[in-house]
Amino acid sequence: MAARRPAVVAPGSTLRPGSRRAFLRAVAAVLGGGAASACGYTLAGRGSFLPAYIRTIGVPTFTNRTPIFNLETLVTQKVRAEFIGRGKYQILPQATGVDGLLNGDVSAVTVTPVGFNPQQNNLATSYSVTMTARIEFRDQHENKVLWENPGVMFRQDYPATSGRNSTDPVAFFQQDASALERMSSEFARTIVSSILEAF
Repeated sequence: MAARRPAVVAPGSTLRPGSRRAFLRAVAAVLGGGAASACGYTLAGRGSFLPAYIRTIGVPTFTNRTPIFNLETLVTQKVRAEFIGRGKYQILPQATGVDGLLNGDVSAVTVTPVGFNPQQNNLATSYSVTMTARIEFRDQHENKVLWENPGVMFRQDYPATSGRNSTDPVAFFQQDASALERMSSEFARTIVSSILEAF
């Protein structure tokens, strides 16, 4: 799709008050539309493609196939909180008696050094953490899958917090517990936005 060109005002020209407001609205619309189309995101809370009869959503505890202790609890809590924050659904921890059901399976977490300090024996200065999961959202009334991704991959970079290199996820998160919290929050936001807004 061709990019939309914003309106241009010649240097030194002036706009009447009404025209100025209209111009600013037009520029905001163009810039906002360009940003949305460029990155694929939509505004949070602007509707949902889920059927109207889905009012209760079950989010059972995710399966954790990684060695990171309690990761499934943290990710599940973040996903539930993200759904609740949308203010439209009742979120329950069970898989039965609900309109929609979200199942999650965290399959892997990897840590890769991406920045180094050559003055300090190439110690890592930053890491890239990648979490991979399988997510399925099912319409329980129609018994059909509405949204799924068997290989959701979420990556985020973090500064090193110690003087040691570590590619072991367990050791990494022991050194920087807040990184696990931030990663889980962003992962949950990404998943819930994908399900509700289908971008």
